[in-house]
Amino acid sequence: MAQVLRRLHMPVHTDLLVGPDNGDDAAVWKVAPDRALVLTLDFITPVVDDPRVFGRIAATNAVSDVYAMGGKPLLALNIVAWNTEQLGVEVLSQVLEGAAEAAGAGGWVTVGGHSVEDPEPKFGLSAVGEVHPDRMLTNAGLQPGQALVLTKPLGVGVLTTAIKKEGPLPDDVYSALVRSMTRLNGEAAQAAVAASATGATDVTGFGLLGHLRRMVEASGVGAEVFPAAVPVLPMARDQAAQGKVPAGSKRNLAWVSPVLDRAKASQTDLFLLADAQTSGGLLFGAEPTAAQSAVADLNRAGHQASVVGMVTQGGGISLVDGRAV
Repeated sequence: MAQVLRRLHMPVHTDLLVGPDNGDDAAVWKVAPDRALVLTLDFITPVVDDPRVFGRIAATNAVSDVYAMGGKPLLALNIVAWNTEQLGVEVLSQVLEGAAEAAGAGGWVTVGGHSVEDPEPKFGLSAVGEVHPDRMLTNAGLQPGQALVLTKPLGVGVLTTAIKKEGPLPDDVYSALVRSMTRLNGEAAQAAVAASATGATDVTGFGLLGHLRRMVEASGVGAEVFPAAVPVLPMARDQAAQGKVPAGSKRNLAWVSPVLDRAKASQTDLFLLADAQTSGGLLFGAEPTAAQSAVADLNRAGHQASVVGMVTQGGGISLVDGRAV
């Protein structure tokens, strides 16, 4: 999509606060001095076998873009591509029930949607949220000296690949994986805004390093990442070391490599830092003391957040040993 958009004329309008210029998480349209609409859509193929859980994950993943802009989701439409002959409508009903559970937890309303026949099932949402224009977060707002906060552990792509290759994970590992993917980023967004964050994104298909590359380039800064400080899901490191790495994660690493100083990072660390996430956490920059406070508040609320790096002058991304912030 990014390659195609570069060839097109970019829209310009006084009320378009965020468009496609920097590959941000969602579009933002100003409707009043104190109110703007956040618009996004996202759909995915199944990452787990349980249709209800898949529906909840897909819905959580879709509205994450609203939270990444510092907004609150209001309204959504279902996007369904379904193989009715093989899967039937009962399974689809369970998917929609899971999505409705996410909507209930997040406080938005889902009203209908659109469906097509497709050999490979896909599900997601088109979502509308709102944000105050003065408190909007974008991926172009990082500032040198800020600490980088990650609000969920990495390893989703590795573990879902392991499921596809070898079958079910241990119950405790699978539960941790599902908890992470179904946890809404609403509290993380509130923590970012409370910490006076100036730049944020959600970590999804491009992995931590890929999304961070977009942020530093859009912001005109550089970044240091502390691999030892990055939270990782149970068993993900072992599975990555055994080669259970999705093709998308390998492509992410190749894409970020030209701007990456790997230092002494292991190949396993690199694969995890580039791992393609489904419904990952937020990555935001804030003043170090405020960032530490946000991490403490989130972890008290049951999240697995951490300060994972620093914003620097210059450009590119460097992997360094962890140090005090």
